[in-house]
Parts: sequence; structure tokens; C-alpha cells
Amino acid sequence: MLENELYEPMRGWLEQYLSDKYKGYDIIAVDTSQERLDRALFRYGIVCEAANGVDIQIDVLGIARKNQDVKLFFIEAKKTRLTLRDLGQLWAYCKLIDPEEAFLISSVGLGSLSKLIISFAREDLLDYGSGKKIKKMRVGKWNVSKNTIDFGTLIPKI
Repeated sequence: MLENELYEPMRGWLEQYLSDKYKGYDIIAVDTSQERLDRALFRYGIVCEAANGVDIQIDVLGIARKNQDVKLFFIEAKKTRLTLRDLGQLWAYCKLIDPEEAFLISSVGLGSLSKLIISFAREDLLDYGSGKKIKKMRVGKWNVSKNTIDFGTLIPKI
């Protein structure tokens, strides 16, 4: 399976997840793997100064909007086992943009991240956000046959 074949099923999952979780919000979930984040946000009337001119390409972008309240959601998709490099890429995006939630999902499993996060008890590697509210990126495996996250593998749990 090619990585880009994961984008549409993950987009559909994110759209449903946000619709269920953010009642009363307008929900948008789009494959933005081929464009910079600032351009994708601009298309929906959202200006994010931290993203302007920065080469950030999120695989799947989610937006929940109610009036002036705008929440962003990121999914980075991988078709290989997850590595610290993959986590570092999403972490950098999260530190710059501070999305509401961010997911790093692989169709084949957690790979070496499992050892780091679980065996070495380093869930702190998933932290991002301001000092007032620390958020955690979520990592897990994508169930290709069911087109959903394998929630048994998700760290930390939702």
C-alpha cells in the first residue's frame, strides 16, 4: 500500500471523529499532503502567522470552526513502522502551530517508537503545547481493512 492511499480513509475517519466530538462546529477534513499548510488554511479563510512561508505539509488537516473559534487537527500518515524521525517531524509542526490534536498513524505499526514510549516509559516525548496546557500527540496503527485507527495500539488512549 502506498502512503497516499492512506490519506482518503484517514480523512474520512477524521471527519467523522470531529463531527462526533465537536457538535455544533462546522467540520472540514482535507488531504493537504500536496500543499503547504498556510495555503490550505488560507483557502478556508484562516490565517496562521506561524505557518506563513514555512514549508509545513500536513497529510490530513482537520478544521473545527464555530464563529471565531477555530481548532486545527493534524494527521501524519506513514506506510512504514514509526520512528523517532517521524515523531520529530510531527512534533516540530505541533510546536509551531499548536493544533488541538495531532496523530501519527502507521499502517504497519509503531516500530521503534513502541520501545521508546512504552518500554522506556517516555510518553513525555509526545508532549507539545504551551506551558499552561500540555497536549500529547497520539501514535498508533491504522487498521487498513476497517479504515480506522486500531484503538488498542493508540498511545495515549483517547
